[in-house]
Amino acid sequence: MYLPNHFDEAREEELLRTVAAHPLGALVVNGPNGLDANHVPFLVDEANKSPRRLLAHVARANPLWKEAKDGDEALVIFRADDAYISPNWYPSKHDFHKQVPTWNYRVVHVHGKLNIKDDERFVRGVVARLTRTHEGQTGSPRPWKMTDSSPEYIDHMLSAIVGIEIEVTRMVGKWKLSQNKEERDRINAAEELSKRGEQAISGAMLDTVGLKS
Repeated sequence: MYLPNHFDEAREEELLRTVAAHPLGALVVNGPNGLDANHVPFLVDEANKSPRRLLAHVARANPLWKEAKDGDEALVIFRADDAYISPNWYPSKHDFHKQVPTWNYRVVHVHGKLNIKDDERFVRGVVARLTRTHEGQTGSPRPWKMTDSSPEYIDHMLSAIVGIEIEVTRMVGKWKLSQNKEERDRINAAEELSKRGEQAISGAMLDTVGLKS
């Protein structure tokens, strides 16, 4: 990934927070037929922090788990908020007419070693944690839990998936938030995004100039 210094986000805690907030990752591996991408919800394994690990599962019908080998290189891409930026939102454009359109975004690239975990206990634990996390965010007074279904049904569903573990070797974050622009341009562009309901990336842009969202 092309990463100018002014867009580099190197804080591990911020990268992990972003992964947790945007857990649907694009898992990219180099398979027998070339590059292959699968879109999978991940969770960060908080029980093992050295090395960091990402946990997930795929359908047993997915050829990934048969075609990949333990230790294969893998890349998982997590995309946070993004937005188009109009040159008209930069005050300096109206002074000098030297701005062009761009796109702002935040992404995290997680590099690591892939491990296949065809193990019922592992898979059950991953599903339980994913369920607790995301059902807890629905606002439901009675979040769904695995025990809502019969043990036989859950056992059957678990048998249809295979666990995935990514042993993290490095994480790269790119926060492209107009840091290469004048402060007045960054602030005004952020305010324009806020007017259009793009609160997350607007707030991230304001953070770069010390104005907390």
